Amino acid sequence: MSGEGALVAMLAGQGGTTWLLYPALGVAAGALAGLLGIGGGIVVVPALVFAFHLAGFSDATLTHLAVGTSLATIVFTSLSAIAEHHRNGAVDWPLVRQLTPWLVAGAIAGAFVADALSGRALQVVFGAFALLMALQMATGWRRGAQSPLPGGGRLALASSSIGTASSVFGIGGGSLTVPWLSWHGVVMQRAVATSAACGFPIALAGALGFAGTGLDAAARPAFSAGYIYLPAFIGIVVTSVPVALVGARYAHRLPATTLKKLFAIVLAVVGTEFIVGWR
Repeated sequence: MSGEGALVAMLAGQGGTTWLLYPALGVAAGALAGLLGIGGGIVVVPALVFAFHLAGFSDATLTHLAVGTSLATIVFTSLSAIAEHHRNGAVDWPLVRQLTPWLVAGAIAGAFVADALSGRALQVVFGAFALLMALQMATGWRRGAQSPLPGGGRLALASSSIGTASSVFGIGGGSLTVPWLSWHGVVMQRAVATSAACGFPIALAGALGFAGTGLDAAARPAFSAGYIYLPAFIGIVVTSVPVALVGARYAHRLPATTLKKLFAIVLAVVGTEFIVGWR
């Protein structure tokens, strides 16, 4: 069968019309990336797990494919959001440059951690964390007075941990970076914009790591590059990139309290999904 014939058979076969979900996921991912600076992976990963399950993919690689594909889409989605946030002067570029080496190191490590572990325990841990962050963002509760961002070893530990967790869960890091920056007194709009910029190196390093660690994985579907499933990647990126630009514009028009409430709702929903189970 020719390459074109194989692609048509794949779209018409495995999972029926589940592939039509990918552009819709791109819209959701783009909106979240631009509006809340979270890359969209926090919604894309569980949705891809569900879609890949319907498509009949092997349980052995299904979750890894969802995570790797999500990271690959964030590479492009984040660029669109970054451009708009930069135009509004909201990105703290010196801070981004300070965090990037540790974020990248953590993201690469996260790809190897994910390759070695099953996903269920990590789902529960992340779900619990997401619910705690949702509570903090919704109530505005803080640990006493605001403290400035740490430096030295504490900054390296925090940012590398964010990179590792983001890579393991297939997210751009915003669900960790935004609350962390907000906790240390960074204005919400600036935290969202800076988080979006930090999402690019996390996603790029993580996606390359998942592509590499998945090359020898058994039971991968056709049209996958390591743990990146190309039809889903293309379908999501086509819509996520332009929508992220629109979302970033609205992020600078909404008050900080509204952004925090929206962010809390997203975290609460996803945290519950992770704990209860995606399927």
